[in-house]
Amino acid sequence: MSTQIDNPAKPIRVVHVITRLILGGAQENTLYTAIAQHRDPRFEVTLLCGVDEAGEGHMFEEAERAGVKTVVVPSMVREVRPLQDLKAVFDIYRFLKQGSYTIVHTHSSKAGIVGRLAARLAGVPIIVHTLHSLVFHEYQSEWKNRVYILLKRVCAPFTHKMISVSDSVGQALLERGIGGADQHLTIFSGFELGLFLSVRDRLSVADAKRRLGIPPDAPVVGKIARLFPLKGHEQFLAAAAEIHRQMPDVHFLLVGDGPLRDELLAAAARLGLGDRLIMTGRVAPEAVPDCIQAMDVVVHTSLREGIARVLPQAGAVGKPVVTFAMDGAPEVIRDGVSGYLVPALDTARIAERTLDLLRDAERRRTFGEAGRAFAAEHFSVERMVDRVNAVYVELLTARGLL
Repeated sequence: MSTQIDNPAKPIRVVHVITRLILGGAQENTLYTAIAQHRDPRFEVTLLCGVDEAGEGHMFEEAERAGVKTVVVPSMVREVRPLQDLKAVFDIYRFLKQGSYTIVHTHSSKAGIVGRLAARLAGVPIIVHTLHSLVFHEYQSEWKNRVYILLKRVCAPFTHKMISVSDSVGQALLERGIGGADQHLTIFSGFELGLFLSVRDRLSVADAKRRLGIPPDAPVVGKIARLFPLKGHEQFLAAAAEIHRQMPDVHFLLVGDGPLRDELLAAAARLGLGDRLIMTGRVAPEAVPDCIQAMDVVVHTSLREGIARVLPQAGAVGKPVVTFAMDGAPEVIRDGVSGYLVPALDTARIAERTLDLLRDAERRRTFGEAGRAFAAEHFSVERMVDRVNAVYVELLTARGLL
């Protein structure tokens, strides 16, 4: 599929709409895409986002440094608030009508619904939606799932393409009658690969551990995720307790912050992990590679993701991964090659597989190299943006807009 746009008379006006510009994988994906397109003379890009009421950090400074025009829509919030959500639809509709945009590309569930409805009402020619995870899942009430599925079905007929970050997300939508097969495709969520591939050239494992107050020769098991429900920290700590029982010198590193911090600290103390658990709090995206470098094994126990960015990021640094075999994880981690896939919620197996790797330095090395090669091939920002742009070109061409 060609990504060429032959000298358009004027730049194609694109709006990316996302619920919040917090520190998170979906937000990085969106911002990286907007930045790359902003630097491309074929596009004129605006980033539209709602407000963060939970204080989870933001990336407005990154957008400003890159020169991406960013507009905040105060009426758009993450929580379901019917009257306010209707106002958000109207506010975005009014913005789009004033701007004569050609493409609206929405991200995340709330923005995906209100943004697509507004774009449809405004008569925007091309509407694209990226699904970074599934908003319907087994860990919330059935009525909420039914509402979300219904709203997604309503939006599907006027969505020209739905991009999923993993095949598993797209398949789940099709199974629930959301769009047709011709509307769906998968594009892995890229990240700044160079930061992760190069970290071992500038920072040794021992020094990475020292910076975090960990003895340089201590084994380290780490997890990267916001301290938020469904991110699997309870399961991580359960596995950590068993690992600690069998290998007392292991340290456990949690990277991220959120409302569960105090609860997790208390749980770690009850499990006897108080002096072995290090919590970094929130770290800037560019500091994540250094944190991964300090880990000997990366464990991922989230209960709901599209594809967790830490899986290919760990691979890019050269670290083996132990993860629940759910959502998009099997599309990134090859069992017995770059890590281990474990049945969902089986924390005993997480502990067992992690201990296997901690006891086998050569296996850690070979798994890490396999993960590194896979990440380098599939997860660059350039590859992601090229594929997104190709989708735009296909849709523009089909509608005679090029």
